Amino acid sequence: MNTGIPISLRPEAPKDADFLFRLYASTRAEEMNLVPWDETQKEAFLRMQFQAQSVHYRRYYPDASYDVILREGNAVGRLYVHRTEYAILLIDIALLPEHRGSGIGSRLLNEILSQASTLGRRVQIHVERNNPALRLYTRLGFRIAEDKGVYYFMEWAPSRKQEIKWRGN
Repeated sequence: MNTGIPISLRPEAPKDADFLFRLYASTRAEEMNLVPWDETQKEAFLRMQFQAQSVHYRRYYPDASYDVILREGNAVGRLYVHRTEYAILLIDIALLPEHRGSGIGSRLLNEILSQASTLGRRVQIHVERNNPALRLYTRLGFRIAEDKGVYYFMEWAPSRKQEIKWRGN
């Protein structure tokens, strides 16, 4: 699906560190508004959480693709994807607030779903219960496979016919 939005991906690089932290912090802004900390405390907490998340992702998904989403050459988000023989795990997709709701996420997700359909693979993602993108995932055909408390483990599956064909049955 081409929405006319000039989007591309490139692998993360060390030069992206400040952008990636700013992006991460933007995904936690509402939560940070609820705590009675000053800005220094909030930033320290967010940096610690960002570092822990980065270490976790790379430890458990060392072969994943860690890409920066570019719009007209400017960094606007990140897309982390781990592909296995049986499934595609969307580790993380995030956009800067000013680019959310613009069609970028839908376009990238539809491209991944198209790849998964061709390969006969499921697509999986963990989504926080209060994440506004939950509506998008549901609209695209993701279903809750497991309630994990704070998160839903959601899954999209290609048609059963494609899945049987891919598995060689």
